[in-house]
Amino acid sequence: MKVLAAMSGGVDSAVAAARAHEAGHDVTGVHLALSRNPASYRSGARGCCTIEDSNDARRAADVIGIPFYVWDLSERFHEDVVEDFMDEYAAGRTPNPCLRCNEKIKFAAVLDRALALGFDAVATGHYALLRDGDDGLVEMHRSVDAGKDQSYVLGVLDQHQLRHSLFPLGDTPKVQVREEAARRGLLVADKPDSHDICFVADGDNAGWLREKLGERAPNHGGAIVDDETGEELGRHDGTYGYTIGQRKGLRIGTPAPDGKPRFVLDIEPVEGTVRVGPRERLAVHGLEGIRPRWCGTVPAPGSWSDCTVQLRAHGEEHRARLRVHEGGESVSVELLDPAYGIAPGQAVVVYDGSRVVGSATIASTDRSPAGSAR
Repeated sequence: MKVLAAMSGGVDSAVAAARAHEAGHDVTGVHLALSRNPASYRSGARGCCTIEDSNDARRAADVIGIPFYVWDLSERFHEDVVEDFMDEYAAGRTPNPCLRCNEKIKFAAVLDRALALGFDAVATGHYALLRDGDDGLVEMHRSVDAGKDQSYVLGVLDQHQLRHSLFPLGDTPKVQVREEAARRGLLVADKPDSHDICFVADGDNAGWLREKLGERAPNHGGAIVDDETGEELGRHDGTYGYTIGQRKGLRIGTPAPDGKPRFVLDIEPVEGTVRVGPRERLAVHGLEGIRPRWCGTVPAPGSWSDCTVQLRAHGEEHRARLRVHEGGESVSVELLDPAYGIAPGQAVVVYDGSRVVGSATIASTDRSPAGSAR
């Protein structure tokens, strides 16, 4: 099988490429150049998006003994991931750019080009498992390493994409992957994992957004108010610098009368208002999701089904019930245990046991104890 191995420059993608090659596949390595100006993205060996990472990927390909190329996808990445990130924060929502990159870049633009060039599959270093289901479909499951499981950010993949994907690391704990990299002579064996957002150089989302949004920002300041009393507690430099559930960096000058810490409850970009309150008021009991994507069979609309859901990349699972609306363009989720700090723009990924059913973008949440889905 002809396999295109996406090599980020980190240890995981290097070992994934090596395993695909060792399995007898005809493997070609490719590094994705995602920045219009690599110097504008984070510097240092972080496993994604830098010149150093490109060089690390090339050296790994040389050790494995496979051809290696660099594909410039910077324009597509900027349009589909970076612009989406800015637009979502400007609208008061909280996006997940890694999930969007998987959907739009790695398993759309890259896979489409790979298939057009005669490749059969794209291999990546994601921690997830693919299995043949009893119904003839390819199922995606959580990886054996729960701490590194990345099925959440892969929940946007459909059946066509799964059939042309390889995740060689899903059956191996991360510590063993590093040990294997060292045995193979891969210099990235001890390279630190990538963290934060690859295109935000110093991890300062608010500062990056302030610079990039400029006049596109919905506001450049406003009030931070107590959601219950309406009292102004402080000022901010732009609602785009806040996310629902945020506690740190609120710059609230007046201590709360009850002595409890305050969290961001709501963001109103048009009015320029950030509303805060105690943690218990963050409890979400239900949510509405839009633009659902299904990894296999689409759940029947109209009826409720038991499931579990994950609401953050490394968050806990929640017992839930799912209902697909008629027409299939939206879903309702009832959380049997409340979740905290959930924001529109995030993804809800649905599981049946360890199997990924699909995902949707959270459009709204319901904090009433009854839950929106009841």
